[in-house]
Amino acid sequence: MPQHIYYSFIRLPLVIRILLIALLVIFLFGGLIHIIEPSSFPTFFDGIWWAVVTASTVGFGDLYPKSTAGRIIGIALILTGAGFLSTYFISLATAAVTRQNDFLEGKVEYRGKDHIVVIGWNERAREIVNTLGGDGMNHSIALIDETLKSNPVPHNNVHFIQGRANRDDVLMKANIFDAKKVIITADQNKDELHADMNSILTLLAIKGLNRDVQCIVEILTSEQAANAKRAGADEIVQTNVLTSFVMINSISSQELVTSFLDLLGQLDKRKLTFQPASEDVENKTFAELSAELMKEGILLLGVKRGEETLVNPPQPFKILQQDQLIVILG
Repeated sequence: MPQHIYYSFIRLPLVIRILLIALLVIFLFGGLIHIIEPSSFPTFFDGIWWAVVTASTVGFGDLYPKSTAGRIIGIALILTGAGFLSTYFISLATAAVTRQNDFLEGKVEYRGKDHIVVIGWNERAREIVNTLGGDGMNHSIALIDETLKSNPVPHNNVHFIQGRANRDDVLMKANIFDAKKVIITADQNKDELHADMNSILTLLAIKGLNRDVQCIVEILTSEQAANAKRAGADEIVQTNVLTSFVMINSISSQELVTSFLDLLGQLDKRKLTFQPASEDVENKTFAELSAELMKEGILLLGVKRGEETLVNPPQPFKILQQDQLIVILG
């Protein structure tokens, strides 16, 4: 039994162990001085009070030992208790600094819920984090990257996790079980094929732990898009296709890139999203519904019907109840 108590004690954090020893010393000396000099220390609490102010070297002088035996106890308390209390406060400060450093270096697990996990650090990830974590949206974000040594973002709602995102322990540090969405960006330190393979491997690890979390994956090569879909990607962003589209169209249209970026910048404060078509809009034409939504400050861009996406369909196009409306919310 004593050995069990000893092993339980040494497993406690250092700060807790030192605090318990300091409390034991204070109670021991406080009790002794009360027993030896009951006239100077009428109650047990008086002895504890004297032990605390003596060990902390405050020494108010309201209570003090008058006998030789009491003064010997006081000397012993100063030599032992003051050392333990000083060690406790030093250890407490050290633990606080260590905890802060661990937090900045991505060693502390995230305990929040309904957050967005962003994997990888590059300029795309920086823009995503700054937008989602800014004043406008203020989402809680867990950022995972193995190349960074500390949190690169000053936002308070961005929690950094250092490590490889395809490892279960790293994903669990980011509390993947309670995450709302995951954004996987392509690794800029690998070639396109290996970056896609790494993204798909990370996707498999995430879906293995939480199959219900929505995963948005950046894929660089068109042949790996199908594999990402098979691995469980909910959304696939082919950045090379998007970039190529803009560059090709800029050949025939001057200043298209600038205008396109301006358009994206204006969408920054709005929301491009899908809205389900309600029963009361069924059989209305695209032109009629577009005019109605425009009065509400909503811009209708197109319709998603099954797997087919129709952008700016013909004006007589009829809306069905199962359609998804592509809109920009004002």
